[in-house]
This record gives sequence, structure tokens and C-alpha cells, in this order.
Amino acid sequence: MAIVAFDDPVMTARALVLHDLHATGVADADAVSVLEDAVAQRAWWLEQWPDGRPFLTGLVAQDVQDGLLESAGRWPLCSACEDSTHALYVDPDLGGPDPHWVCEEAGLVVARVGGL
Repeated sequence: MAIVAFDDPVMTARALVLHDLHATGVADADAVSVLEDAVAQRAWWLEQWPDGRPFLTGLVAQDVQDGLLESAGRWPLCSACEDSTHALYVDPDLGGPDPHWVCEEAGLVVARVGGL
């Protein structure tokens, strides 16, 4: 399934992270609520710092990952390793253009955010 970028970077970030939630089977009401909260907070953040546009998708992904850790556990779990009990992490760490899900244990790029 291809994700089409919207003119609105907030909606693009939402669509990409929502795709990954669906692809990993955790897009329940609670997870989507965490996503909506992250999107709302980052929309405000982007209004304050318009130059942050390239960082938005990675930051929304990290916000959702942090929010789910508190309520549902680690997400997304690594699909590249036999031991799938560890989470993937967003790289670059503080957002940036072209964010990816990375397995830090194996040192592998698993997928782009939105590509799980």
C-alpha cells in the first residue's frame, strides 16, 4: 500500500504512522488516540517552528512510540530478528528528513516510517 504525501506535513506524518500502526496490528482505539494526541501537539510545535517540517514525521513516530510504551508496551517490535521482543527505534533520533525504523541490536534499517 503506497502512502501519498499530503501538502500538509502534519497529515502526512499522521498517515505514515497510522499505516505502521495498522501494519503491526496495534491500531486500536487507544493507539489511534495516542497518535491523535501526538499529531495535535506536533501541529502546535510546527506552528511555532516552521523550519521543523523535515523533523515532523520522525517526531510523531517517536511520540507515538513513547505513548504506547506507557500504555501498551514496546512498539513496533523488531521484525528483522528471530527474537522479536525488542523494539525498533526511529533514526535519526531527534527526527530529520527520511526517518527510518532501525533495529539497534542488529544495526539494520528495517523500513521507512510508514513502510512497515
